[in-house]
Amino acid sequence: MNRKKEKQFSEKIAIIREKLYRLAYCYVKNEHEALDIVSEAAYKGYLAFGKTDSITYFDSWMSRIVINTAIDHNRRNKRFTYIEDHTQELVAQSHGTTIEEKMDLYDAIDRLIPEEKSYIILKFFVDLSFREIAEILSISENTVKTRYYRIIKKLKIYLIEGEVENI
Repeated sequence: MNRKKEKQFSEKIAIIREKLYRLAYCYVKNEHEALDIVSEAAYKGYLAFGKTDSITYFDSWMSRIVINTAIDHNRRNKRFTYIEDHTQELVAQSHGTTIEEKMDLYDAIDRLIPEEKSYIILKFFVDLSFREIAEILSISENTVKTRYYRIIKKLKIYLIEGEVENI
């Protein structure tokens, strides 16, 4: 890769690195693993960027690489959630919601298959619009909405099941 392309890639990554980290963290809930995922994704992106003429939607393209890298990472490592890594975060963010309710929600999200989890993470944790999610996942906006609402129904069922089990 020539120096100009290297500089372009570095500048673009620097702009979105925090977003990529948050995205990876939502999948693994562990700081060190999230950093490893972002590093691996950046390396993959760097290699691919050198082979292309130009990438129009760099942000969406790199987000997709991070998502795929995180999913692969979780499959390789049979992912365990490190509760101690984000317990303080849960306490700090609980706006009228108990820790138990938040834990139930995280458990329900963890029951989703990785592809379904992507929709929830991109919508709620990364705060993307349906249009932006469609760009990242390379599908139509209507497909994103349909799948998203189907996944929300599934989460509600998981949460209701959890409440019944606790009675």
